[in-house]
Amino acid sequence: MPILSQARHRPNIHFSADMEQLTFILSILRPLLSVLSPFFVFPQKKLLPLRLERIDSFGSRTGRQLQRYDKGYRQVVGCIPYRYRKIKELTDGTCVQDLEVLVISPQKGPGMLFPKGGWEEDESMEEAALRETKEEAGVVGIVERKLGKWSYSSKRGGKMHDGHMFPLLVQEQLNDWPEKNFRKRQWVTVNEAREVCQQQWMKQALEELVKIQLPSKQQKTVK
Repeated sequence: MPILSQARHRPNIHFSADMEQLTFILSILRPLLSVLSPFFVFPQKKLLPLRLERIDSFGSRTGRQLQRYDKGYRQVVGCIPYRYRKIKELTDGTCVQDLEVLVISPQKGPGMLFPKGGWEEDESMEEAALRETKEEAGVVGIVERKLGKWSYSSKRGGKMHDGHMFPLLVQEQLNDWPEKNFRKRQWVTVNEAREVCQQQWMKQALEELVKIQLPSKQQKTVK
């Protein structure tokens, strides 16, 4: 009987030893598993395109992960949206037209300005200009030859920027656009734009547009 009793208890001894070994192995693996778990538990988060993660509920890009800089200057691109408005028709059939530009309100502060925003690494300068104009002003059209580049400092923080401005001949004005709830837009004459625009460098860009557009396109003949 004593022999049978000893034999009956031997498996428990082996089982206890196995559990101790398993516990020891798990104690080694647990820190490693905690480090590796993000890579195989949630792989879909790593695969989301960066562009999709950076678009807010209104469709505008957010964040500055791809923002371009040149020698510490943030690169900003914008447009002066313009069109021609018929003001009168002469007896000889000549249609006199006046140049109008579209200005928008800033999200904060008084005055008006032209649409502009950061130029990012995954787009050309023209693509950035068209995107910012659509997001802020709700118009699309043809981006024409660049008016120039102006260096300026921001009102908040005094950080330096390079502003690149383009003319945009408006072909469509949207009823809904990403920043509709944050900005007002208004078609104005060139003289009115000179008065309401708060950015000196944008006023200089406007003068470049006037030099190009007014001499050749202020009057058009209607047959």
